Amino acid sequence: MTLLKSSKTNSDKFERDSIEIFTVETLDLGDLWKVRLGHDNTGKAPGWFVDWVEVDAPSLGKCMTFPCGRWLAKNEDDGSIIRDLFHAELQTRLYTPFVPYEITLYTSDVFAAGTDANIFIIIYGCDAVCTQQKYLCTNKREQKQFFERKSASRFIVEVLGLSRLSRDGVGQTEGEEKPYLQGRTHALHPDALLLERKLEDVGEIIEKIRIGHNNTGMNPGWHCSHVDIRRLLPDKDGAETLTFPCDRWLATSEDDKKTIRELVPYDIFTEKYMKDGSLRQVYKEVEEPLDIVLYSVQIFTGNIPGAGTDAKVYITIYGDLGDTGERYLGKSENRTNKFERGTADTFIIEAADLGVIYKIKLRHDNSKWCADWYVEKVEIWNDTNEDEFLFLCGRWLSLKKEDGRLERLFYEKEYTGDRSSNCSSPADFWEIALSSKMADVDISTVTGPMADYVQEGPIIPYYVSVTTGKHKDAATDSRAFIFLIGEDDERSKRIWLDYPRGKRGFSRGSVEEFYVAGLDVGIIKKIELGHDGASPESCWLVEELCLAVPTQGTKYMLNCNCWLAKDRGDGITSRVFDLLDAMVVNIGVKVLYEMTVWTGDVVGGGTDSNIFMTLYGINGSTEEMQLDKKKARFEREQNDTFIMEILDIAPFTKMRIRIDGLGSRPEWFLERILLKNMNTGDLTMFYYGDWLSQRKGKKTLVCEMCAVIDEEEMMEWTSYTVAVKTSNILGAGTDANVFIIIFGENGDSGTLALKQSANWNKFERNNTDTFNFPDMLSLGHLCKLRVWHDNKGIFPSWHLSYVDVKDNSRDETFHFQCDCWLSKSEGDGQTVRDFACANNKIHDELEETTYEIVIETGNGGETRENVWLILEGRKNRSKEFLVENSSRQRAFRKGTTDTFEFDSIYLGDIASLCVGHLAREDRFIPKRELVWHVKTITITEMEYGNVYFFNCDCLIPLKRKRKYFKVFEVTKTTESFASKVQSLVPVKYEVIVTTGYEPGAGTDANVFVTIFGANGDTGKRELKQKMRNLFERGSTDRFFLETLELGELRKVRLEHDSSGYCSGWLVEKVEVTNTSTGVATIFNCGRWLDKKRGDGLTWRDLFPSV
Repeated sequence: MTLLKSSKTNSDKFERDSIEIFTVETLDLGDLWKVRLGHDNTGKAPGWFVDWVEVDAPSLGKCMTFPCGRWLAKNEDDGSIIRDLFHAELQTRLYTPFVPYEITLYTSDVFAAGTDANIFIIIYGCDAVCTQQKYLCTNKREQKQFFERKSASRFIVEVLGLSRLSRDGVGQTEGEEKPYLQGRTHALHPDALLLERKLEDVGEIIEKIRIGHNNTGMNPGWHCSHVDIRRLLPDKDGAETLTFPCDRWLATSEDDKKTIRELVPYDIFTEKYMKDGSLRQVYKEVEEPLDIVLYSVQIFTGNIPGAGTDAKVYITIYGDLGDTGERYLGKSENRTNKFERGTADTFIIEAADLGVIYKIKLRHDNSKWCADWYVEKVEIWNDTNEDEFLFLCGRWLSLKKEDGRLERLFYEKEYTGDRSSNCSSPADFWEIALSSKMADVDISTVTGPMADYVQEGPIIPYYVSVTTGKHKDAATDSRAFIFLIGEDDERSKRIWLDYPRGKRGFSRGSVEEFYVAGLDVGIIKKIELGHDGASPESCWLVEELCLAVPTQGTKYMLNCNCWLAKDRGDGITSRVFDLLDAMVVNIGVKVLYEMTVWTGDVVGGGTDSNIFMTLYGINGSTEEMQLDKKKARFEREQNDTFIMEILDIAPFTKMRIRIDGLGSRPEWFLERILLKNMNTGDLTMFYYGDWLSQRKGKKTLVCEMCAVIDEEEMMEWTSYTVAVKTSNILGAGTDANVFIIIFGENGDSGTLALKQSANWNKFERNNTDTFNFPDMLSLGHLCKLRVWHDNKGIFPSWHLSYVDVKDNSRDETFHFQCDCWLSKSEGDGQTVRDFACANNKIHDELEETTYEIVIETGNGGETRENVWLILEGRKNRSKEFLVENSSRQRAFRKGTTDTFEFDSIYLGDIASLCVGHLAREDRFIPKRELVWHVKTITITEMEYGNVYFFNCDCLIPLKRKRKYFKVFEVTKTTESFASKVQSLVPVKYEVIVTTGYEPGAGTDANVFVTIFGANGDTGKRELKQKMRNLFERGSTDRFFLETLELGELRKVRLEHDSSGYCSGWLVEKVEVTNTSTGVATIFNCGRWLDKKRGDGLTWRDLFPSV
């Protein structure tokens, strides 16, 4: 039993809402699992409510929590004043264990050698592993007491259940050194105080130490003779002492005026007890110690207005053998007034050999009148071996310019290694865990922050969204986690739902989203959600749980409405949810790609602008995606690699990159981009090598790059001439700015502004305006044209007659007949129109067609028997197609592919396939089961050329009856251009938006919708009606949008501009009906579009439920 007497935090212990810290000395108890806590029930107010007890064991590198949440009182709770508290394993924090050191610092016998400053030390092991910087004195009295001339100041770090650092300065002489450190407290001088300072384990080898002081006190200068560090041997049967010679001043007025020195060991003195009880003492010199090197650091200040600084500048240099620590750049070797505009200043830094230098950190303290500083570049020379390292900077260190940062990291120009030191959030670490660089890494060797994110087996990304209820006690500060459970009860590791730094817990009514990665368990059957809190106050009410699996194209939405708490509901803090109860939506299958972006080596080549990417492939295109800038991406002469989730549209044909031209550096020099498929390893390169800028290069913020696969370009270049005819009716002309997008079999052109025409006054009545667009990637045969204007100018209304688009390389003109208004005050009030190409003929719907069926047999089993198939289409179901096997014409051998043709009625889009394995007539079937391994089936509709892929990979047993079969759903569809053309007919869509019933659910903001289908999208359309107050609480609003047929609807994007007095909006659902077919698709929402509620988003992507 231990009495808790003296608290280190409060003189009046155990007061309300207080935390008390005690040091307890005890024998090694092994793994702690229980704490017994009690009191003697004396005093005026003996009752005590204990929240939790935390036990920190630095020697084990473990901090354990024992939750309580109970009264220890005779008149409260159950009347007990003693409680047994049990270890909450999920709340345990692990860190690097502390180990015992004995550190002796010798002050020289020279005039004024002693110091009043506070001395610090850092110990370095191999591979740049080091301790934290530790000051050895805690107050000014100790600073005056230690480090006197011709003295030895000893500091002891001990491991006694809780490690602690103590100082033994004046009460112990050099002759009293003990042979090795023991597991008990050494006798201390009466004036020596205990310090709660500890040093981390740096491994078996100490490569160097760094000592210095804070240059305070009356006599801060210090002359150090040498430093001894003694520590236990790994087997703890002796000790070794390393001597670090110094014999230098650490003073701003002596020697080289430096207050920091790096020391390397010279000799090792080992003392070890032998089996016979004798003490063996061995002295040896250190083999191949690090050299002390002089580094010449030349810093170039930019030659732009205001580039120079008067602030104090500090630098830290990092190499593969360690770092210099932060060094003040006080005296320039070549200039009196340093860091002036357009100058180069040279500084000498003495340090132990850093090896290959790869990174520096620059900062200033923002002092003086002109503190802003623009750094052009930094060059570092190793004066010993003449190695040179170049750091291209080109950034401001200023609170007023760029991103307002006074500290920046810069990597060496040729450095291609890991930059994970830029990681600041769990999502950053998950991205590294998914990258290809982890493929060949032994997980057991991973240390540091990454150790919590790597795991065995194939891992894939997941998106988790958790909605906390609105009950007054719904919130929690606990740490949440999930387990994913797949088929055959395959289970992932515990996946923690951690926030970026500085944020914790789940607040009432909040919607929190997490990007994580975990084991690929296949089709997810169950998900377990829990938290690490075990005390009553850590209760949590979970309203909704969403899980998106992009590699499977599936999103699960669970209405939970349950407590995860010890004292609420059924008293459990984790719960397993069956995904059979979830609403499932199809979000489109994504493929993981590793994307590498090269920024050019030109001055100002880096950017702060937002970067957007659109990809095009044989099987379609992606939406515009933003590339995450993070901290140090897209800088000059730098290649950045990160993970992207991209729709399965490969092989790629082209890429469009756009920047928004915002930020302090609105220009970017893009060199090239590489995409690597993480599953197949396929590589696609995109070359550009020019500026994205309104002032430089091609003076554009958008570029298109042709895909290069195996050194072959996937598309051809061409130029387009666009002729726009304005109608000959009253008021047909417009003063607005007009834009178009051209769609073809190879994707779209992106937004093209119709600016420079041969006519000075464009788009006048009965005029034809011509626009030229050179150096564009060919779109092939054109199928659709989108035209719109921004409704600006005195007369914005416009009646468009037709548009002709000529492909100059093919010498072919595509005609788009329009004959309609683009006006908010004329016609149906739409300013966005889609037009089909008149060159393409629309055929009557097919009645009969031919299907080509390609069947691949796997290595798991072949068959001599018959196989039958039935195709299920959106419009019809085929008759049975029987493939009869015979000895003359064998099919379905192992590892072979067989092709068949099948005449049938037209089925529409094929959705599924029934496959049976049927015995031939009068053939004996043995008792052992015969199976056929069907790997893939590919079906091509021969008239239009649509291709349907079925990834079966299944063993089908042989049966005598047709009632036994397997059903496979289509895995991937490739729609031909001819098929797409047939569906491009004008259609009106009815859009019904239902607003929620909660108070404040309505909005005064401007609302926009974009509808996505198999054939494209509508573009962003505003939902507006004259003289109507729309989107009020509990209301249903109807709108009609005219566009070309979209095919099967896949997604609706709903958004608003946050304008108006009450902009927050609760959307219940959106219903979209194709008025020509009567098919209605419902997109459920039930979420807020509000900056101040839920997840703070003002837009939603809504998917139809499966």
